[in-house]
Amino acid sequence: MEQRTYNQYCATARTLDLVGERWTLLLIRELLTGPKRFGDLQAGLRGLGTGLLAARLKHLEREGLARKITLPPPARTPAYALTRAGEELGPAVLALARWGLRWAMGERRETETFHPGWALLGLRACFDAEAAAGLRAVYEFRVGEEVFHVRIDDGAIDTLHGPAQRPDATVTMSEEAFLGLTGHALTLAEAIESRAASASGDEEALRRLKGLFRLPSPHPRTPGGPSS
Repeated sequence: MEQRTYNQYCATARTLDLVGERWTLLLIRELLTGPKRFGDLQAGLRGLGTGLLAARLKHLEREGLARKITLPPPARTPAYALTRAGEELGPAVLALARWGLRWAMGERRETETFHPGWALLGLRACFDAEAAAGLRAVYEFRVGEEVFHVRIDDGAIDTLHGPAQRPDATVTMSEEAFLGLTGHALTLAEAIESRAASASGDEEALRRLKGLFRLPSPHPRTPGGPSS
């Protein structure tokens, strides 16, 4: 597949030459939360065909943004991971996520798919480091069939797929309740009160959880218009 180029000697244009093709930045998004097998990437990028996924991965490998690895035991299966150059795209992807939460989200369209695992980067994008000062805690989130966890270490955050070994607090909810939280339809306290969600674990960790993530309100991009 011939790579298109803007033919501009400009850092922005050169970067878009590398990651501006459709699906490429979403592949980066998936790999920013850890190595993924080919099937994992297919599951997280519904609508991306097998052939195009393979082509995009080859492009990322060729350009030094991703590499093939073998997952450690017990999996021992081939997977893809970001290189150092790929990982350094993280702040740019998070900046796009923050912008999107404010200016592009709005209500979910009927044709749009949703995967709770995408919340990992959303949590990083909304993280308030000042509110996490002095806090060291591990939170496990169970959203529908998806499980992921967050490690807070005195203003720093790490988000990972899968269950935590020793979570300080656990939050469980349906996908519908989670979408209600992200869409500002209800707060976590309201979700727990209505039994759309449940929370257990260390009381101090649960108390601090409410202030750790600040989701920006959607704004219209045109005066008096919808946000998306």
